[in-house]
Amino acid sequence: MIIVMRRDASDDEIARVVERLDQVGAEAHVSRGQTRTVIGAVGDREAITQVPWVALAGVERAVPVLKPFKFVSREFQQDDSIITVRGLAIGGGTFTPIAGPCAVETREQLFTAAQAVRSAGALILRGDAFKPRTSPYAFQGMGEEGLELLAEARDEFDMPFIAEVVDPRHIELVASYADIIRVGTRNMANFPLLSELGKQSKPVMLKRGFTASIEEWLNAAEYVYKEGNHDVIMCERGIRTFETATRNTLDISAVPVLKGLSHLPVFVDPSHSGGHRRLVAPLARVAVAAGADGIMVDVHPNPEQALVDGGQAITPDDFAALMSDVSALVSVMGMSL
Repeated sequence: MIIVMRRDASDDEIARVVERLDQVGAEAHVSRGQTRTVIGAVGDREAITQVPWVALAGVERAVPVLKPFKFVSREFQQDDSIITVRGLAIGGGTFTPIAGPCAVETREQLFTAAQAVRSAGALILRGDAFKPRTSPYAFQGMGEEGLELLAEARDEFDMPFIAEVVDPRHIELVASYADIIRVGTRNMANFPLLSELGKQSKPVMLKRGFTASIEEWLNAAEYVYKEGNHDVIMCERGIRTFETATRNTLDISAVPVLKGLSHLPVFVDPSHSGGHRRLVAPLARVAVAAGADGIMVDVHPNPEQALVDGGQAITPDDFAALMSDVSALVSVMGMSL
């Protein structure tokens, strides 16, 4: 159930509602929006509904939540969530480009890419130290050494960085370095991992599982949100369909659908979606036009020599050209970089 407080509800009135929920054995989740406060109640449905909530001071209405995902829904929070990372606002009308190599390979490779994407307008650096690969013999990442290099690049180029966690045992390590923790498509349904990330203070980007429905994806986000970490970013990265012309099929309709169902920021990964560098720019432009809050692009100084996903990585020059298009489209969409 969602309890909507009046615009002029005092802190004491909000506290009394939370106290009443505690008395009936329910868990209260308070969301303070720009105009009013909303309290989500989780617990025994019968016990919660028996309380005459509208009779309590400061309460405007009590609304049952019908969707399986409660806290990430628009019913729980009408205003767009805005996530702050090192002073950088994500969501709420700003567009945030993320770019960098798919995997950290060497210091020179990372720093060359970071300098190039920063100069072109990227605001957050991407780069992974741990890689979940289909083949056990493929490059698995540099581990903590890669995280150390990413931290150096962050300080050198004044860019927060995002990195993937693939194992619950690595959460504390990755969180000690990264500004945003990413969950890849293969781990979207790793619910123990998601629950542990919900106990972290670092924002979490949740990529869509390549076979997941939007409802399943939002339920996965609920695992993180329910544990107390409300800084969750959704990232559409393409789904598996019958089509073989592209590596994945970008479900661009997911962007406006998510915007309607949830208050969480929505990003698009145009690199993994198509799986080929010639598709990155068109898909990125479509993402902006669809209303995405940002994009995440693979950029490598020498894509042909990349140890991971070189076929989908674009060059720094191509990224600079893409950012010129993105900047113009962001303005048309009424957003800001």
